[in-house]
Amino acid sequence: MTIYYTLTFMLLAAEMGTFCIFVAPLPFQIRRKMFHFLSESPAIAKVAYGLKISFIFIAILFVDALQRMFRVTAEVELAKTGGQGVQDVRTETSFAARKFYAQRNTYLTGFCLFLSLVLTRTFYIIQDLIHTQEEYAKLKQATAKNSKDSLISGDQAKEIEELKRQLAAKDKETRDFETLKKQASQQAAEYDRLAEQYNKETGKVSNKRTD
Repeated sequence: MTIYYTLTFMLLAAEMGTFCIFVAPLPFQIRRKMFHFLSESPAIAKVAYGLKISFIFIAILFVDALQRMFRVTAEVELAKTGGQGVQDVRTETSFAARKFYAQRNTYLTGFCLFLSLVLTRTFYIIQDLIHTQEEYAKLKQATAKNSKDSLISGDQAKEIEELKRQLAAKDKETRDFETLKKQASQQAAEYDRLAEQYNKETGKVSNKRTD
């Protein structure tokens, strides 16, 4: 296998390993830190730019390997139909080897390109999921805080209502006391009047009033 197909195979293996890491059941904090690093690191951005250029060359290799596979397949079919008879086992083996290599190179480059698209889409999906989970956590905290504030406000409202009720009860007691005091004063005045009238009628004069 030539050096560029060897590099393509190594890149395919790296993509498979990266995909396994992406879909692994990692804790949320670790996954969030990892994806923040991948999306914000300048070094990762340079590596991603280099990979984009590499995939352009791999796409060219894929087209070339696809053309070779079609050409070799056509030659094999032509040889089987008798247009170019297969004379011995070595010739047949040579056709089979060429067909195998052409198919191998096509599948190698094709899967490498396909997995690159899958990785890119998976990365953005997981990144959106992390962002949604972060927003949900913030919203949950804000809701809990608002609920706590509402609970505190409700307790304060209950306390204010209780104080108003106690104040109204005190006002009622004060009014009752004033009414009772007024009635006692009226009764004392009436008692003095009756006492004076009694003294006049009995001929006794008294300057002393009994409270």
